[in-house]
Amino acid sequence: MQVTDTIFIDESELEERFIRASGPGGQHVNKNETAVQLRFDVTATKALPEDVKHRLKQLAGRRLSKDGVLIIEASESRSQDRNRIAARERLKALVERATHKPKPRKKSRPSLSSIRKMKQAKAQNGQKKALRQKPARDE
Repeated sequence: MQVTDTIFIDESELEERFIRASGPGGQHVNKNETAVQLRFDVTATKALPEDVKHRLKQLAGRRLSKDGVLIIEASESRSQDRNRIAARERLKALVERATHKPKPRKKSRPSLSSIRKMKQAKAQNGQKKALRQKPARDE
């Protein structure tokens, strides 16, 4: 399965299991195993670079097992073949998202004028609150 120009996942690394879909559907749901459970071992694969594996594990969230196996389920369609294609497309999209490196955060600093304005506003607020106090008694 071609994900990007440089990343190719071999079919032997993908494991498909067919299970019965949940939800309404009458006799069709009770008889046929149309839902697809696609399994991809992220930790053992040689198709992905280490940084992509790390980002994929973060993106996978609950879909990643403790063993490092990514499990994608598809049961939208009544057709086993369409569910199989949908699961593979989801895997492809997830791996593709993991290939993008996040943009590094640049540390920023407030400008001098904005600092000055903040301090002025703070002083003004303090004066306003000081006026709320009861006046001191002259004895």
